[in-house]
Amino acid sequence: MADGGRKPTGAPGRDKGGSEARSRLKLRDFSLSLPMSLLRAREAAMKHFRPTLRHFGITEQQWRILRALVARGEIEVMALAEATYLLPPSVSRILKDLEKRDLILRRGADHDMRRCIVSISPKGLRLFDHVGQYSEAIYSRITRRFGAEKLAALQASLREFDAILSETPSISESLDLGPPPADSATLPRRGRPPKNGD
Repeated sequence: MADGGRKPTGAPGRDKGGSEARSRLKLRDFSLSLPMSLLRAREAAMKHFRPTLRHFGITEQQWRILRALVARGEIEVMALAEATYLLPPSVSRILKDLEKRDLILRRGADHDMRRCIVSISPKGLRLFDHVGQYSEAIYSRITRRFGAEKLAALQASLREFDAILSETPSISESLDLGPPPADSATLPRRGRPPKNGD
């Protein structure tokens, strides 16, 4: 070869797998990934609540919906999906399960019978109050372990973080992303949870 077998200047090297790795952008450490940090914090909290929910035969998503219904009262299904950050098909499936257990009530909207209004039933409210006392006991112990002031500051910071990022368009949309690498498969677009939007 005229160039003595050397690769063209600027081309990513692949010999021994080293030069290409050196040319890649160095991302922040995985332990510092913001989404992963938030997920780890969520898992750290939920591991204390899950056994209680499981004991009473309630899934996390079902409890989330029951809490939203208690807080919001009557609500349309699409608004419920938005409030609980669950996909509408998932909400419909969960509502069917809750309705079979007589934990919720459904009715058609007064102005449009095709739209469904959901509320918690008296039986559902009794279950909510019963489970809620254990939930509050868990919250109290978490507060004692972490510290009341630190927990209040954390929740305030998370509310501010949510408000600031939710009010602005997606940062990805402002980037010149360009085409994907030629040797990578393009993933199909999928639906995403509604924005308010686990």
